[in-house]
Amino acid sequence: MSIFKRFRISFRRIAGARTLLSVLVILCAPMASWAATTLKVAALSPDGSVWMKRLREAGKSIESATQGEVKLKFYPGGVMGDDKAVLRKIRAGQLHGAVLTSGGLVGVDPNFQLYSLPLAFASSEEAMAIRAAFDERLLDNLRGNGFTGFGVAEVGFAYVMTQAPVASVADVRQQKVWIPDNDPGAARLLESFSIKGIPLSIADVLTGLQTGLVNTVAAPPVGAIALQWYTQVGHALDMPLMYVYGTLAIGNRYFDKLPAAQQKIVRENLLAAVHDVDNLARRDDANAKSAVGDQGIQWHAPSAEQLAEWRSLARVANDRFAADGYIDAQLYKDFQSAIDARRNGG
Repeated sequence: MSIFKRFRISFRRIAGARTLLSVLVILCAPMASWAATTLKVAALSPDGSVWMKRLREAGKSIESATQGEVKLKFYPGGVMGDDKAVLRKIRAGQLHGAVLTSGGLVGVDPNFQLYSLPLAFASSEEAMAIRAAFDERLLDNLRGNGFTGFGVAEVGFAYVMTQAPVASVADVRQQKVWIPDNDPGAARLLESFSIKGIPLSIADVLTGLQTGLVNTVAAPPVGAIALQWYTQVGHALDMPLMYVYGTLAIGNRYFDKLPAAQQKIVRENLLAAVHDVDNLARRDDANAKSAVGDQGIQWHAPSAEQLAEWRSLARVANDRFAADGYIDAQLYKDFQSAIDARRNGG
């Protein structure tokens, strides 16, 4: 066979291979653009809750707006475990995000607990006024610590609820107080008032109340209703001990992989969902506070002297948290200055 004939055969083979390669590229290119990204998101909230209703609505809107290229899959009702377990699964890539409480994020960004410092706010109105200036700072800090947060949503104020009437710090020190297991923030809160806690998981609290292992809890009324704790307590201290809130957060390494246009769609829809939850939760919290009273729980207001003692101890503790580096000192200074200015008519 001549060299020219061999060259023609080789050329035909090469040309055929190139044609086949071109066909494969043409076929595979649209497949890459059609490939959907599924963001797996966990939540403690059960299906049917305000959180899950709005998140599922947002998920449908995102899927529609991205022509199916971005989908959200939810795992509600705590099926993926508590905040600590969920964060571990996000780091391992088993999940991409979750609805997390401020306490649950302490291991990621302690500054996100700013609002939950003991007696930080005197009312929901005060909380909303201060949050308008600080929500974005908290979310920016969270972003710098590896998570993109989509707004802040109130759960409600936690109140001391007990089986015997209490009003003073000394009264509460005599009780068997529940403290969430593996929650450093809650532990610090009780330490602020020299109160010893009995650690239990949330799932064990109802049994603990029924058996006398604990006789005091601190929880938002809406949570006490949902968990049936209100059936085991007869009294509540009418003092907003701690502001409870959370956020929907997705790991940066997952969110940042989305194209800019898809990030915009996801961000807009999830921010709107969390905003709606924030507003609805505030209304539900107010209704729940009335509801537990209708169910027989007696609300007891502390005297002016007792309230002053609670606030004094809380302020000393909060200042110490900042001094010890538990939260950023400048952030805390700005936060406290904003509260003081508002209370002084500034």
